[in-house]
Amino acid sequence: MFASSLRYQIGITLIPGIGNVNAKKLISYCGGVEQVFREKKSTLIKIPGFDEKLADNILSQDILKRAEREIDFMIKNKVEHTFYLDADYPQRLLHCDDGPVMLYYKGAVDFNHPKIISVVGSRKATDYGRKICSNIIEELAANNVIIVSGLAYGIDISAHKAALDNNLKTIAVLGHGLHKIYPFEHIKVAEKIINNGALLTDYLSETESFPENFPKRNRIIAGIADAVLVVEAALKSGTLITAEVANGYNKEVLAVPGRVNDKYSEGCNQLIKTNKAALCTCAADIYYLLNWDKDNKPAKQTQMDLFSGLNSNEKMLVELLSDRQPLSIDNLCMKANMNMGIVAEALLNLEFSGKVKSLPGKRYQLN
Repeated sequence: MFASSLRYQIGITLIPGIGNVNAKKLISYCGGVEQVFREKKSTLIKIPGFDEKLADNILSQDILKRAEREIDFMIKNKVEHTFYLDADYPQRLLHCDDGPVMLYYKGAVDFNHPKIISVVGSRKATDYGRKICSNIIEELAANNVIIVSGLAYGIDISAHKAALDNNLKTIAVLGHGLHKIYPFEHIKVAEKIINNGALLTDYLSETESFPENFPKRNRIIAGIADAVLVVEAALKSGTLITAEVANGYNKEVLAVPGRVNDKYSEGCNQLIKTNKAALCTCAADIYYLLNWDKDNKPAKQTQMDLFSGLNSNEKMLVELLSDRQPLSIDNLCMKANMNMGIVAEALLNLEFSGKVKSLPGKRYQLN
């Protein structure tokens, strides 16, 4: 049985003129999602950036009626959901300003699994691209990595199939509602994904696969993972847009190189050439970039080793990171009672000395 707050959680995503960023601000201002719909119009129009039209949109009863219809669809079709304030919401997406308020999914998977890679590429994949995609994912199987992609033709479907073949969980992020599968030819793979991963979307049922939906879908692919692997891409493609989004989210991006004259390697080669992606030819490159190969390093460092050659500011940051749990730069500033400039300089020195590594979302962790 779904919580009574679900109709309001869905409802806030339906308000015309309110996107994900403003929805979160609105919830914070009102003190909760239910309170948004219970506020008086006179209060709503006092919120910075809100006018009478937006207030009327918020108070429209049609919104909650549509939300109730969606709940009926979810019950009938065994669709699960996660709200951005829920514990099981993908925490990596919380570091993305425009991360979706609500996600819908079919299947069962840990969206906060410690190792998640998104794999993207051309819809017109070559034999070379499909083969290297499969090879890399096969190598990732030893580390129980979750594979994310978009269920599209080409590299996407190759990535999902390779994950399933190697008994890895895989997440297909859709650009439409869960009332359908697009492309229809991939319905059998989608059914397998439900049993070994999840179909995921931020679109309500009845939302069709309009072209403009897919760039929005790609931001979830970029944000939900530790890194994005680009296998093949032309110079002008949606794949490169996903890579740009990932860079904007401070995610690691890797690209598989190809021959200079190959159309679907030009985009990857350009990403590498312009330092927007690290070169990747095998899973070991991913392990190295994300520090997943640390099992080959000494398990512990003594406190003397950690503090050697550090100034007082650097020592304080190392102490704060000593439990090896990642902390954001904002948290470090608050805990250390230092300003952003001092913390940023100290972290840079610690990175250069190999004592600290940066993670996606401007987070830091001891090496």
